[in-house]
Amino acid sequence: MTASPRRSTWPATTHVILALLTAIILAGAWYLGAALWQILVAASAVGLLHGGAVAARRRPWTGYAICALAMLILVLMPFPGWSPSMLPSAVCFPLTLWRLTSQVSVRSSVVALGVAVLGIVLTELVGWARLPADVSWWTRLLDGGLLMLVVAGVWLGALLVRRRHEAGRRAESERLAAAVADERAGIRRDLHDVIAHTVTVMVARIEAAAVTTADPATRRELGDIAEAGRDAHQGLRAMLATVAPRADSRPSQVPISLDALPDLVASAASSLHAVTFAEAGSRRPLSLSAEVAAVRTVQEGITNALRHLEPPVEVTVRLHWSPAELEVEVRDDGGKARRGAGSQGTGLMGIEERVRTAGGTLSIADGDDGWVLRARLPTKEGA
Repeated sequence: MTASPRRSTWPATTHVILALLTAIILAGAWYLGAALWQILVAASAVGLLHGGAVAARRRPWTGYAICALAMLILVLMPFPGWSPSMLPSAVCFPLTLWRLTSQVSVRSSVVALGVAVLGIVLTELVGWARLPADVSWWTRLLDGGLLMLVVAGVWLGALLVRRRHEAGRRAESERLAAAVADERAGIRRDLHDVIAHTVTVMVARIEAAAVTTADPATRRELGDIAEAGRDAHQGLRAMLATVAPRADSRPSQVPISLDALPDLVASAASSLHAVTFAEAGSRRPLSLSAEVAAVRTVQEGITNALRHLEPPVEVTVRLHWSPAELEVEVRDDGGKARRGAGSQGTGLMGIEERVRTAGGTLSIADGDDGWVLRARLPTKEGA
C-alpha cells in the first residue's frame, strides 16, 4: 500500500526539480543581460513543456505536440548563445517521446521520431546562423549529433521496452488460455469417465429389468426409460465433443484406487449382464498415473461392452500381476448382437493416452467371440 503513493508523487517531484533548475538558469541569463521579454517567453515555453508532459500521460499525441511547440519557441527565440538543450526542463520532450512510443503503433512512433529529428535539424540550422565568429563550426555538428543520439536512444529504448511488455502480455495470455483449456479438458475427462459410465450402467440395468418383468406396460415404460437414457448419453457425448473436440493427454487428478474395482464391476452387473472380476498374483506398487489408467481401462471396457452389445452379455475383468508390470484385461463374449455403431467418441483415445502417459501400452482385439481390451502398465519395480 506504500508503493502507490511513491509512484504517484515521483513525476510531480521530477517536475518540481526540473522547474527549479530551469528557473535558476533563466535567472542567471537575466543577470547576464538577457531581456526581460526573452526570459518571460522562455518561462512560458517551459510551462508548455511541463504541461505537455503532464497531458501526455492521458493524451500522448496532444502532450507531444505541446512539447514540440514549446521546443520550437525556444529554438526560434533570439537569444545569444541559446540552445534549448541547455534547459533542464527540455528533458520533458524526450520523456513525452518515450511515452508516445510506448503507447501508439510503431508507424505512429516513427512519425513522432521524424518530428524530433526535424526539430533537431532546425535547432542546429538556427544555431549555425547565430554562431559567433569566435566559435568553431564543428561545435554545432557535435551538438546536433549528441541530440540525435539522445532522441534515437530514447525512441529505441521505448520501443524495446514496449516489445518486451507486449511479449510478457502475450505469454500471460497464452498461459491463461492454456490453463482454461486444461481445466475444460479436465472437466470433460471427468464427465466422460464418471457420468457417461454411470449412465451406461443405468441403461443396461433398466434393459435387464425390462426383459425380466412380466408386465407388458412396465416393460414398455422401462424400455422408454432406457431409450431416454441412451439419448441422454448421446447428448452428453455431443456436449463433450463441443467442450474439447480433441483428445486430452493430461493425466486425471481424480484420486482413484484399484480397491474400487470390485465395487465398480459389481455395480455394472445385472440379470442380463454378467460382469465378473478376477485378480491373480501379488500386488505391486504403481505410480498414480498407472493406477488411474488401470481403473479407467476397466471402466471404459465395461462401458463399451454394455453400450455396444445386445444383452445377454458376459464381461470378464482380470488383473494379472508380475514383478515388472500389471496386465489389465477386459474381455466380453460379443453378446447377443452388436448395436449400431452410433457416433464415435474419444473414450478409447483417452484411455490410450492415459496408458501411454503412464509408460504402458494398450491393445484392442476384435475377434469372433468378442472384444478384448488389454493394458500393460509398469510397476514401480519394473519402471
